[in-house]
Amino acid sequence: MVTQKPMTNLDTPEFAVPDSNRIPVNGYPGEMMAIPPSRMFEIKEALKRYQQTAGADAPVYDASQGDGGASLPGVPAEILEQAVKLQIDHGTGYDKPFGTPLFRQVASEQYWQLEEASGWGPENIIFGQGGRDMLNKAYNAMIHLGSQEIGSALVVSRVPWISYNWGPYSVGLNVLRAPGQPEDGWRYTPESIKATAEFAAQHGRKVAGIVITSPDNPTGRTLSTDEQIELGHAALEAGYPFVLFDWIYHWVTDGGPTNINTVLQAFSAEERKKLMFLDGITKSLGASNIRSAHLLADTSVIKHINSQASHGVIPSFYAQAVAIAAYQKGFGEAAAGTIEPCRASRKVMRTALDEQGIPYIMGDGYYAFLNMTRYIEASEFADTADLGKWLGENYGVTLVPGVYFSDAGAMWMRFSYATPPERTEKAVARLFEAVNSLV
Repeated sequence: MVTQKPMTNLDTPEFAVPDSNRIPVNGYPGEMMAIPPSRMFEIKEALKRYQQTAGADAPVYDASQGDGGASLPGVPAEILEQAVKLQIDHGTGYDKPFGTPLFRQVASEQYWQLEEASGWGPENIIFGQGGRDMLNKAYNAMIHLGSQEIGSALVVSRVPWISYNWGPYSVGLNVLRAPGQPEDGWRYTPESIKATAEFAAQHGRKVAGIVITSPDNPTGRTLSTDEQIELGHAALEAGYPFVLFDWIYHWVTDGGPTNINTVLQAFSAEERKKLMFLDGITKSLGASNIRSAHLLADTSVIKHINSQASHGVIPSFYAQAVAIAAYQKGFGEAAAGTIEPCRASRKVMRTALDEQGIPYIMGDGYYAFLNMTRYIEASEFADTADLGKWLGENYGVTLVPGVYFSDAGAMWMRFSYATPPERTEKAVARLFEAVNSLV
């Protein structure tokens, strides 16, 4: 009997990759700031304390959440049932790291309706287990295919979503908040995008990419398609390797979803290689705990993420099946239970804010961002964290303090109107009953 001689000495340890490909020793994890847990849970505790004093039946108004599945009907039962049928037919074996061909096909043809002129199709789509999973995979691609350096910068707006501060940091990116002014909703400008790249270079950092969100979380600011295209071009001209458009809220708007074909065709074939688009059903369909999101990008990005996902998180079929069922039904119809109440609440919110005469930012999506300076200056509160605690414990209404997002938002609060309009009306009335008692 002949046995094959081993290629290496089995009596000694061996590395999995050659010396030239090994990760250099770097002690940066030991020098990182500890990533704090989300403070959103503190907000819920304030409501509990209020009910301990006012009584268990005392009405409370949670205007802090961004979960249509909690405050609105969420995913229609018939969509969930259709997804179960799809799951039964599909079986429970392993799927591909990108998801399934059926999801790609339905998303490409029925949801996005990708046009041939865009140069993109099903192979440009990869599924993720929710937005955060998909974002972390996108950040990883930005590092490996873009800056090729741990410690490079990811550019976000001056008052970004909480997880845009910490998600990129957890995978080795330094978050860099761009210049922006509150009177403009802290929006990017071509000039601020260029200045941020120059700032990073002055600090010895490459830029890995930029995130452009519309509608925005936390401000609710909405950018027109033309403005998003302009900002994307500005970023590419300034040398950004990737531009990620976060459209997770784009269906929950007055004007309807953004047309991806318009955006893609505004860039050359070479420029499209540097674009990414995030979408999913967590917000528009109220499917937060379904964990269903996807990314559109150049095939080089998709192949990179797919390869790494094969050793990491492979998405569940049921999360895809819910999206498939909704897309096949017609997404506008499937998501009407979230979209329509938000549109109605948006009108209620604008009217109430205009009557109160306070500065605010509000486009579409779920949120209004309120300037609470008047009330903080009339009190002993340091910022909106103090005000938020007081509102919850004493009046049973909760918003998200803007200081949770960044210091630039320290005098602001995020009000979620992802509730039925009659509920929104009561919540905003309770809010101003509270804060007007301070002045």
